[in-house]
Amino acid sequence: MSNRTFTMIKPDAMKKGYAGKILDQILQSGFRIVALKQLHLSTAQAGAFYAVHKERPFYGELVEFMSSGVIIAAILEKENAVSDFRKLIGATDPSKADEGTIRKLYASSVGENAVHGSDSDENALIEGAFFFSGLEQY
Repeated sequence: MSNRTFTMIKPDAMKKGYAGKILDQILQSGFRIVALKQLHLSTAQAGAFYAVHKERPFYGELVEFMSSGVIIAAILEKENAVSDFRKLIGATDPSKADEGTIRKLYASSVGENAVHGSDSDENALIEGAFFFSGLEQY
């Protein structure tokens, strides 16, 4: 089991000014940030990152949304990082997320759900490597 996971603070949360509060909640939950950058994904970059969803009906909207503004990408470290982070962010649908979770606090809908969190150790490695070289991880 890996002790690292990957996250992005999505354009909706960035536009609403929630980045600092989200990062603080992550840190207060015992995660260590081992890589961090702010960037604006192009449509091609967002499409490549979400290529696993290419055949799904929401793919086009997802790519458009993720390339609509600035994001923060980060690799986080903690024992049981993937499962602990999934608990911290809450359900994809913020109306179904537990109280106090990031999505309950900062997301407005299933489509604009404030943060991305890796769903497995394998995907955490793949997603982290998409954004960060080994030299950018501490």
